[in-house]
Amino acid sequence: MITTTLKASLLAAALGIALTAQAVEAPMPKELPPYGPERPLPVPQITQRTLSNGLTVWVIPRHGLPKVNVQLAVLGGTSYDDAQHPAQAELMAALFNEGTDKLDSKQIAEKLQAIGGDYGANAGRDSIGVSASALSSHADELLELVADTALHPSFPAKEVTLEKTNALQSLKVNEADPDWQSMRAFNHAVYGDHPYARDELTEASIQAVTPASLHALHDQRMRPERALLVIVGKVDADQVLKTVEQQFGSWTAQGPAPANVAQVPTGAPAQKLLVARAGAVQTNIRFGQPTAPMRDPDFIPLTVANTVLGGGFSSRITQDIREDKGYSYSPYSTLDVRRNGGNTLAVVDVRNEVTGATLSELSRLYQGMGTEPASPEELLRAKRLIAGIYLLRNQIQSALANTLARYWVSGMPPSFMTTYVTDTGKVTAEQVQAMGRKYFAPEKQSIILVGDPMAIDPQLKPIGRFTPYQP
Repeated sequence: MITTTLKASLLAAALGIALTAQAVEAPMPKELPPYGPERPLPVPQITQRTLSNGLTVWVIPRHGLPKVNVQLAVLGGTSYDDAQHPAQAELMAALFNEGTDKLDSKQIAEKLQAIGGDYGANAGRDSIGVSASALSSHADELLELVADTALHPSFPAKEVTLEKTNALQSLKVNEADPDWQSMRAFNHAVYGDHPYARDELTEASIQAVTPASLHALHDQRMRPERALLVIVGKVDADQVLKTVEQQFGSWTAQGPAPANVAQVPTGAPAQKLLVARAGAVQTNIRFGQPTAPMRDPDFIPLTVANTVLGGGFSSRITQDIREDKGYSYSPYSTLDVRRNGGNTLAVVDVRNEVTGATLSELSRLYQGMGTEPASPEELLRAKRLIAGIYLLRNQIQSALANTLARYWVSGMPPSFMTTYVTDTGKVTAEQVQAMGRKYFAPEKQSIILVGDPMAIDPQLKPIGRFTPYQP
């Protein structure tokens, strides 16, 4: 029997759905004002210094919230790890705040709490990064803590053992995750023997870690002449620079610097790989190829082209595969570009029965990027989406610090923050089509499938032979 309360709830829900549907279907007003002009993001007023040890320092004073954000970026991420022990830099960075020569993990946590602080460290493919923030009245204490954790970690044996245990458990969880499995195979297909292919921890690399090996790795990687320190917030630049000199001025490099990583080759033949997942009811599809670095002239027009293809809700992939065909709930394409290269990637998860049909649609859509020019509406929507997200995101203080550090790691100047939006607005339909021919030709795309071979094999015969992937 349905109670009065439940009846009321159902009626309210139905009314809400009806009102939502009515709101969605309501026509837009005819006399909407035109879009305003694009507003480039002003170049931040950066006070720049290079310490005698080679450390580059950028200070960006900002009015507003009484907060300071610090970003330390050091060239030497997981792509610098050796092939036998991939991603050990990831474990090293994770242990920065678990103990220093002066403080244990509890004392570090207490100091952060006392200054309203937040702290995180990680290793990406190109760099090791520390992100921290606190109330601006405690900027000196925050910089002291960042310097202590990044430059003088003690790697306590107990904390190393715990981190290794957690990493092994996470690895087991990941190995059962079809999305993680698909990206491991995709990186292998796209990057081959390039170091970008080995950015995932393995059991062997985890087991090989010791406090001594982490100290040796730290001595090699954490080098001031290969580092940038960004400080953004309500601070006095001169005072902050004095503190930086006190805390980071004695930082010295140990031993020879690691060899630079080569640029990703873009001419490798595409691969078709199948990761067997018996009993799976859906197929995880990854579809893409390698690209040039961010500093390449293709970067901005390729960003616009990817947005037209699959970077927004009005994109070709979403409108076709989701809205028209109903094959996938949230298909999209993305562009991952780093210091030495990157990739384009379509991510589409579908039920088994439409695996072959989805692959055919992806090939058609990718082919169309080189043969069907972007319409004025597609181009306008893509540019405004890129500019709007970019401008909104970089109003946030922490995002500004992160963006500046990311550009520096990728070899871009700070002024790229302004030219990015204006140059995006200049991209033409012809440039988008040229990017389509260069980066989206279907025959150049590696295809990774994670699924049940018994369920999808018959659909794959028209597409070609898929090689079983074993890591």
